[in-house]
Amino acid sequence: MAVVTLTTDFGTTDPFVGIMKGVILARAPGTSIVDLVHDLPPQNVRAGALVLRQAMPYFPPGTIHVVVIDPGVGGARRPLCVETAGAFLVGPDNGVLSLAAPAVDIRRIVHLTHELFLLSPRSATFHGRDIFAPVAAALAAGTPSIALGPEVPDMQRIEFPPVVQEGAGLRGEVLWVDRFGNLVTNVTQEALGGFPPRDVSISIRGVRLRGIATSYSDVSTGEPVALVNSWGHLEIAVRDGSAAAVLTAGIGEAVRVT
Repeated sequence: MAVVTLTTDFGTTDPFVGIMKGVILARAPGTSIVDLVHDLPPQNVRAGALVLRQAMPYFPPGTIHVVVIDPGVGGARRPLCVETAGAFLVGPDNGVLSLAAPAVDIRRIVHLTHELFLLSPRSATFHGRDIFAPVAAALAAGTPSIALGPEVPDMQRIEFPPVVQEGAGLRGEVLWVDRFGNLVTNVTQEALGGFPPRDVSISIRGVRLRGIATSYSDVSTGEPVALVNSWGHLEIAVRDGSAAAVLTAGIGEAVRVT
């Protein structure tokens, strides 16, 4: 049974996600469809790219990942299928697929143009329904990616902002705020390897946290805490609360490690 994941910024109030599922099931009955997330910040391409990169390794080989974070829908950006060593990525060529597809893992990149695998007529505002969902169905039914259109040599890429060395310390920033208000930074566990966990100091918005905890429960309710999360990134949280609200911090906020 083919597996298709859906990642969008459509939310669940409108019928857009359900319509995409209908297209997939009509063309590839029996497909297993997984809702990865649909309440990403609207038009936030980097958020979609980050979520896809973190989730993809936990799906079976050959999974088809459809990502529709598409502020340029109907414009010049290309619709793509990126075939990697272990998955198919389907979505707009705006960088949203790039974090999950390092160049070394890519087998081919296909510009989705073959009319046989698209809906017609096509809306200029809903390529999720008219291009990406039917292409996912074609892949689920066993169509090779090369049949979907011409192969192209490249794709748009986005990168994480780099962690900067500052003297004996590091300066990073908040990449993601989850629904609990936890602040996920670009500082990875590997980057923290030279810092003794008990002696490290993490500063954000004028607040200094001492040491890296092993769990949220290492501090009392309402207290801020720094730890390495399930993504392997430094995270700043407030136990039983929201670090984003308590620290009035969001995406892009500077974080210093000394």
